[in-house]
Amino acid sequence: MFLRNARHNESESTVQITRIRAYRPQRFNPTFNQADMVVTVETDAGITGVGEGGSPEMLAQCAAMLIGEDPGRIQHLWQVMYRGFFYPPGREKLHALGALDLALWDIQGKRLGVPVYELLGGLTRDYVECYSTGYPWQGNLADTARACLAAGFRSFRTAVADPGDRVFDARRMVDKTAANCREVRAGCGPDGDWSIDFHTRLDMADAVRLCELIAELNPLFVEDPLRSENPGALAMLRQQVRVPLAVGEHFGDRWEVNELIERHLIDYTRITLPNVGGITEWLKIAALCETHYVGMIPHFTGPIALAALVHVLAS
Repeated sequence: MFLRNARHNESESTVQITRIRAYRPQRFNPTFNQADMVVTVETDAGITGVGEGGSPEMLAQCAAMLIGEDPGRIQHLWQVMYRGFFYPPGREKLHALGALDLALWDIQGKRLGVPVYELLGGLTRDYVECYSTGYPWQGNLADTARACLAAGFRSFRTAVADPGDRVFDARRMVDKTAANCREVRAGCGPDGDWSIDFHTRLDMADAVRLCELIAELNPLFVEDPLRSENPGALAMLRQQVRVPLAVGEHFGDRWEVNELIERHLIDYTRITLPNVGGITEWLKIAALCETHYVGMIPHFTGPIALAALVHVLAS
């Protein structure tokens, strides 16, 4: 029955991708990992899907492989774009591939007259918890953290102290950051959550020292404690710290993050859309995380990708 219906639907499908466009926003985000190029995938059925991300060069390469194809064959088209050239795609190409993948899911929802979360199995939650980055300054860290939680955010996030225009002295900044974190904890109170992003600014020794200095303050997570070129280095860090680790913003598809997840080198992934290659790839990484009991705290990107992320997280 399932096979017969699948064949019947395939024979009736005449929808084809006819044109793909990319638009540069007036307030373009120059940070590539949060690129907000707006992508539209047009079809001969008059349905247009919208995605976000990538660069013009990478979008053009991936888009050329989609013209004339059925937009409903999302898994197939993902593989075509991913494997269509000799080298496996790097993170820049994955960003573009992901933008187009978002648009394909958008088309499929519009074709069937349902929101994307219904395509993914339906709602599993009524809201998505958020932390705050850059909450409006209230005069000091304690008051800012307190106001952030009072506004309804799950967690207040801070970062490694910055010396401004002076030389970054890692040891001094570790001490300053630890003091800042004590102020944040005071503002959050004993039951409020806070987190910190190291922004890969510290080497191993200083990352270990700062993790240990703030461990008693019970952070929700410590993000990007080390640089991402050598993910195996997290194995050494893991042995020396007690805080929950969150990594993944710098990473792409499942072949890049599987070691972190399977070896339990992290507690939370920070992978997001469209960076990993869109919804299609995100779901596979989510299954990998569920298998190994690793949590997911996706990073934000552009507004369209963030809207797509809400559909994924709510399903």
